[in-house]
Amino acid sequence: MSELQDTSPAAPAFPSAGAAPEGSGAAAQAPVKPVLRAAAAKRANASVIGMIVALAVSIAVFLPVVLLNPAPKTGGYRPDINVGAVAQHAADVAGFTPAAPETGDTFRPNYARWESGSGSGVPTWEVGYLTPRESFIGLVQTRQSNPTWLLQQTKNAAVTGTRTAGGLEWELRDTGKGEKSMVLVHGGSTVILTGTAQLDEFTVLATAVVKSIDAGPAPAASPGNPPQETVSPSTATAP
Repeated sequence: MSELQDTSPAAPAFPSAGAAPEGSGAAAQAPVKPVLRAAAAKRANASVIGMIVALAVSIAVFLPVVLLNPAPKTGGYRPDINVGAVAQHAADVAGFTPAAPETGDTFRPNYARWESGSGSGVPTWEVGYLTPRESFIGLVQTRQSNPTWLLQQTKNAAVTGTRTAGGLEWELRDTGKGEKSMVLVHGGSTVILTGTAQLDEFTVLATAVVKSIDAGPAPAASPGNPPQETVSPSTATAP
């Protein structure tokens, strides 16, 4: 007896899931991951470690400096200037009474000096003051004033009026840029106050200047407070 043959029609072939259909192109390839060679990875790690070590060394060097130098607790260096004592020494060569205004602790002098006038030809007595509002007023006094020197001292400021201080009329000049001057001729000398302070502070100092000139020569220095003849002003407070 012959073998029976399966004569049923063959089932149609369907593509399996995910398989690319015939004629549609190459199958999608998996993404390629970059491979870092061992030597390159070692160099990269060495660079990072070197940066960390350098930063740690910098901090270790800088930190003791900060700890050993704490911030100052005061507002900075304030020289102890005995204006009266320096003025007494200057009076021997000035030919007039150098003003040594008594201002207590409100106006702090940061220099007092006698300038021979070798550059300008006008010898002057000069004192610098820090005002209660931390502004600056410079006092310049001479008996050899001239128009050119006066304009230089007042920054070519125009005369804007007068202001009474110490019972006298002071000439008021203003640059229009925040700096102003008060000028007085009294006691055989010319006194100029110049700075950026407010007018009320100018008036207080000007009143003390008049009282000092009218009182005559400055008192002698006390034994416990010797005179300091010249102290240059700091950069922040220089005229």
